Amino acid sequence: MKIAVSRDDGLAVARATAPVRRRRLSLTTQRMLEGYFFVSPWIVGFLVFLAWPLFQSFFLSFHELQATSLTDLKWKGIDNYKEAFFIDARFVPKLLATLKNNLLDVPVIMIFSLFSAILANQKIKGVIGFRAVFFLPLVIGSAQVIKQLFAQGVGGATLSQGVDVQELVYQYIGPDAAAGVSDLLNRLLFVLWKTGVQMLIFLAGLNSVSPVLYEAARVDGATDWDRFWKVTLPLLSPVILVNLVYTIVDSFTDTFNEVLEYIQQTAFAGGFRLGYAASLGWVYFAVVFVILFVVVRITNQYVFYAGDRNG
Repeated sequence: MKIAVSRDDGLAVARATAPVRRRRLSLTTQRMLEGYFFVSPWIVGFLVFLAWPLFQSFFLSFHELQATSLTDLKWKGIDNYKEAFFIDARFVPKLLATLKNNLLDVPVIMIFSLFSAILANQKIKGVIGFRAVFFLPLVIGSAQVIKQLFAQGVGGATLSQGVDVQELVYQYIGPDAAAGVSDLLNRLLFVLWKTGVQMLIFLAGLNSVSPVLYEAARVDGATDWDRFWKVTLPLLSPVILVNLVYTIVDSFTDTFNEVLEYIQQTAFAGGFRLGYAASLGWVYFAVVFVILFVVVRITNQYVFYAGDRNG
């Protein structure tokens, strides 16, 4: 505390003045600024490299633009969007097929990657090789290779020379059952190929759970199944939400996606209809955005954040 001396009508008056304190930022504000600092490179990159192309694509979706004459814009309003739903006989079926496939694939990928991460997190012999089996497709970048092989018809090749596996399956169990078995095997292969990133994220989440919690639950008599449901799963719920959002986005932007392939063909093959292709892209984006919004709003109610007093 400081003593200030002043004169009033010739008399010295002593006044106590409190020291000037600098206003400090609250902990919430500091964390918010730290978050903005870490995401600032992405924000700058988005504004520089993505914001303008997105605006241009949205602008083109209301016009007709031919690739042979990039300066000749013709205003069409919402005619492109009407054509996508009411005139184009291929877009809506492809969109529905994509929704159906992802509705089946996403839950399987999530469940399989979670239990694979739990197995990979065990301290057993050979677990390093088990992890490598799932991470290898991410390292070698096999998406384009597999796509080219299927495009060349290699997907229908036999497992070994001189043995037509598909014909043998048809012969012994019939075409209907064989089609189901073939679809199941293809989906299992797709799931194995797609679970690398999700498994890695789940592994990070499992390693962040304190062993003290498991020890306390074990002392209280909880079984392994109880510890999974009452300790592991609640603490992994934020990671599950992140993985779910990532899996949905990754599935809807997959290399084998029929909708994206059709949009690419519409824009750069055949009629070179850039405006109509842009409108298809925005319709597809709107569908994915609505799905993500609904999923996040529903699942966020069941997410437990450690240290959250309101949780």
